[in-house]
Amino acid sequence: MTARSFRLTQIHQRIDERLRMELKKRAPDPWEISRLKKMKLRAKDALHRILRRKATA
Repeated sequence: MTARSFRLTQIHQRIDERLRMELKKRAPDPWEISRLKKMKLRAKDALHRILRRKATA
């Protein structure tokens, strides 16, 4: 695992934790949930691109 992929994994986990905390709220903010889901997806996509490049190299 490269430093970049490790960092992206950490970012993804932190975003996931923030998303779970937001969803546990009595009145979760739908805009914040949407924003966090998009951020999480971008981190996941970046991680998959790195891993795909490494697998083909």
